[in-house]
Order: sequence, then C-alpha cells, then structure tokens
Amino acid sequence: MNAPHLNRALELEGVVRTPDGAGGFTEAWTVLGTLWAEVLPGSGSDTLGEERMLSAVPYRVTVRGAQVGATSRPKAGQRFREGTRLFLIQAVTERDPGGRFLTCFAREEVPK
Repeated sequence: MNAPHLNRALELEGVVRTPDGAGGFTEAWTVLGTLWAEVLPGSGSDTLGEERMLSAVPYRVTVRGAQVGATSRPKAGQRFREGTRLFLIQAVTERDPGGRFLTCFAREEVPK
C-alpha cells in the first residue's frame, strides 16, 4: 500500500453545546487541532436542504492515525475546515492494519 500524500492542513472542529437558559441549548464549533491530510473527491449529487438544494460531494480524507479517544482522532459528527470549505465527517476507519492512517468519509455541501 502506498503512503498517502498529506499535503493539506485541515482544522478539525467539534461541536460544543451550551445551555441557553430556556431549557434548550446553542451549538458552536470549536477548533480541536490542525491535521495534515490527503483529500480525494468522489462523485457528486444533489440533495434537498432545509430551504434550498445543496450540491453534496463526498470525499475521502486521510490523516495520520491516533489512539481511540484522543482529541486528535476524528470521529463522525465532527468536521474539517479548510478556509471557508467545510467537510462533514460521516464515518472513520483505519486505512491500514497497523492503524498508521485513518480514512474519514466526509461530505462537502455547497449551496446552489
């Protein structure tokens, strides 16, 4: 297996929920760290968002491996940020038997 070409710096973000004082909560994204990644696109499709059509493009994002539970290990529900681009992480798996690299299956949604 060839080693991935980790040539893009992506910020890993996690959502933080804080009480709003009225029984609900607000959500805000916070940066957990910067990871070097290889980003490979898949094929695109259109999906219906809450108020408009979205163009959804799947990606495979490969990063260095990290122990389960480490804040540097991406997980589903988090996202990567590259400038104004957002990649929502849907699933994460080890790329190789030794766990040296992780493959994150992500989706970038672009408003039409």
